[in-house]
Amino acid sequence: MTKKKKKSGQKLTAKNLQIELLKFLLTQPKKQFAPRQLAGILHIDNNKDSIEHALHQLTQAGSVREFKQNKFGVALDHLTVEEDVADKPAKTAREKPMKTKAQRFQPTARQQKTVEGRVDMTRTGAAYIVTDQLDADVFVAPRYVNGALNGDQVSVLLFPQKPRRGKSADRRPEGEVLKVLKRANEFFIGTLRKSRKYAMLLPDNPNMPVDIYIPLEACGDAKDGEKVVARVTDWQDGKGRVPIGQVTQTLGAVGGNDFEMKKILINAGFELIHSEEALAEADRIPMTVPSQEIERRRDFRDVLTFTIDPEDAKDFDDALSIRKLENGNLEVGIHIADVTHYLKPDTPLDREAFRRSTSVYLVDRVNPMLPEKLSNHLCSLVPYEDRLTFSAVFEFNSRDSVVSRWFGKTVIHSDKRFTYEEAQSILDDQPGEGLQQLRNFRDLDWAVRSMARIARTMRKAREKEGAIGFESDEVRFRLAEDGTPIEAYVKDRIETNLLIEDFMLLANKEVALFIDRKAASEREIPFVYRVHDLPDMEKVQELARFAREMGHPMKVSTPKQIAQSYNHLMKAARKDERLKLLEPLAIRTMAKAVYSTSNIGHYGLGFSHYSHFTSPIRRYADVLAHRLLERNLDGRTYRMDKSKLEEQCKHVSSQEKKAADAERESIKYKQAELMRRHLGETFEGYVSGMIERGFFVELPDSLAEGLVDFRYLDDTYILEEGGLSAKGRRYKNVIKMGDKVRIRITGVDLQKRQIEMELVE
Repeated sequence: MTKKKKKSGQKLTAKNLQIELLKFLLTQPKKQFAPRQLAGILHIDNNKDSIEHALHQLTQAGSVREFKQNKFGVALDHLTVEEDVADKPAKTAREKPMKTKAQRFQPTARQQKTVEGRVDMTRTGAAYIVTDQLDADVFVAPRYVNGALNGDQVSVLLFPQKPRRGKSADRRPEGEVLKVLKRANEFFIGTLRKSRKYAMLLPDNPNMPVDIYIPLEACGDAKDGEKVVARVTDWQDGKGRVPIGQVTQTLGAVGGNDFEMKKILINAGFELIHSEEALAEADRIPMTVPSQEIERRRDFRDVLTFTIDPEDAKDFDDALSIRKLENGNLEVGIHIADVTHYLKPDTPLDREAFRRSTSVYLVDRVNPMLPEKLSNHLCSLVPYEDRLTFSAVFEFNSRDSVVSRWFGKTVIHSDKRFTYEEAQSILDDQPGEGLQQLRNFRDLDWAVRSMARIARTMRKAREKEGAIGFESDEVRFRLAEDGTPIEAYVKDRIETNLLIEDFMLLANKEVALFIDRKAASEREIPFVYRVHDLPDMEKVQELARFAREMGHPMKVSTPKQIAQSYNHLMKAARKDERLKLLEPLAIRTMAKAVYSTSNIGHYGLGFSHYSHFTSPIRRYADVLAHRLLERNLDGRTYRMDKSKLEEQCKHVSSQEKKAADAERESIKYKQAELMRRHLGETFEGYVSGMIERGFFVELPDSLAEGLVDFRYLDDTYILEEGGLSAKGRRYKNVIKMGDKVRIRITGVDLQKRQIEMELVE
């Protein structure tokens, strides 16, 4: 039972009209049609003139030809697709008749051009296919999506295209989904509707175009009308067929914070609970560590060791140790939870961890990659307990430079669990009384200060090498017991935050360098690198124009200049609130950091080699790095199949993006929920964006952003070229990016996460 499709007779947009006309004409390659005939055949409401205009556009593009008596037909000799191999001659549509729907635009199999990519669905039902095989995304109209959903990996047939006349650039490629290669999500939230013989799930997710059939025996205890989570067990691909599923969880009362947070996770593709198989495997793991295992490891239990984490943290991935060596140098150990000791390859627990690939941190909860027994207990580096770790140990000389490094399996015993604020109190010379009364306070005081000094030295060196110091504001919420937000505030970044980051960066960089150096005299050792490409120069130029308009010129001719200019911008934004609006724009100019076996370096950090090694409790990429590193220690060399590892990298990168989207969605929901408590109240904020409809205002405390619609102002405002400002026609008032304004909250749509505002004179 599919959802009802729109009836024929609809009026098409100019672009869709061209597509439909060309699609039909290709099915009748030897016939010609008048515009009025085509309107009747296609059952569309577009008038004759618009159809004739669309046909002339297609004629100019070379795909349609105008014949006698105002009749049009397909230009067969022009409709060919370029071959991948340049020296093979292209064939024309006359050589072989078309056979299937998918071959309408490619009359022969040799001429078919397909690419693979990930679906990025839009609200209109159209999609963009993000692919590494082309320079641009492929546009897919709603009628050609063919059941693909947001995030799915698909194969797409490209439609032929010709360069626009008078322009050097080609049009954006367009195509049709041929096949779904891999589904991004198999869990859906919806309303269960039960009949006497079967049940149907009506999904809440607007990107799910069909209902899900559920046998009665697969409903569990769920009742008719309840909100449930269902897992699709058989997609039943094919026209007119519906997917089959089973209920995995009943969500209870609809609405409210808990329901909305669960909905965000499910819609992003993350399971709410761990599978029975994974939990059973975790339960079988003993809580005690055998003495034989400890004997195989380098023992750091007598070395001063501590963790520094947020106050509400429960999974402690990393610990630091420090001691003075006989030669006067300092030895710093970066100790990472040894997850791979417990997580064995290709077990149910491991397969599920890979499928999730990351923990998801929403405003009020964590959806962990690993079951709680591992994430919060066995693997977590809690104080006063022996814990198994995988360590990167560095020796620093008197100039705080690394003179030696060692990697290997270890055992530690943490002496202290610091919060960031508690460790910072030592650096600020204001330790609390409880901290001073610890028997090892003097040692801890020396340790924190020594590490802070080394971290500062490493930070300065990175800045000289071109690292970009992005410090975008992060919003935090104070929540009531039921999860509703009471207050929002911007998180302060203190020196101990940077201290931990600096040592984690060191470990991640050195692990990647170790693997690369090991393979220097031999063939490549495939590894999981964290890579970050150069920024998009068009976006950088646009940012520079924005900054210049706001009184902050930037030099962006070279990658080095860009890095320097971005760092200057970050420093200037600390003094000028308006410039903070440019920080997220600067981040958007940057390529997204991803996991890959092909090392191109990390531009943002200024590193030639970088990996992720320091958070295996919450990132599967680190699990992969641990396994590969371990098998390349002690004189051994191990090479994993690079193509298989690359596929794993792509999956992990994709899951990371979904998690980031879910985290942002939860923040937007909380911001909207908070602003709903302040309806009718006034605030000061900054103009943060411009669109034809109005302008966005960001509030500095909550970072909530709302729209002020031009319709409700006392003049007709026109967006000026470049989108940096709008000018009133009558009174000539100008509203521009960065302006400080006073607004009133007039409306909040929680479901859409939208905040409406009005300007207060």
